[in-house]
Amino acid sequence: MASPSEKNFEDYKKAEAKALELMREMKLVSPKKTDIELALLVAIFELHKNELKPVHITKIIHGHLEELNGFYSQGTKGN
Repeated sequence: MASPSEKNFEDYKKAEAKALELMREMKLVSPKKTDIELALLVAIFELHKNELKPVHITKIIHGHLEELNGFYSQGTKGN
């Protein structure tokens, strides 16, 4: 039986896989990366819009970006 943290990670990996699948589908709709980036950000705002103010959603996004920046910066060229 998986621990709660293992279950959370499994759920996250499923959501991540789905998001990457959606991103690949979006590339077929528009080759413009800006269109895809903005659409994904809009999805985050839509996810939280009935619970949080936009400024708080922006802080969530910024926090996630800082975390991801650290992850993707490790061992990459041109960082």
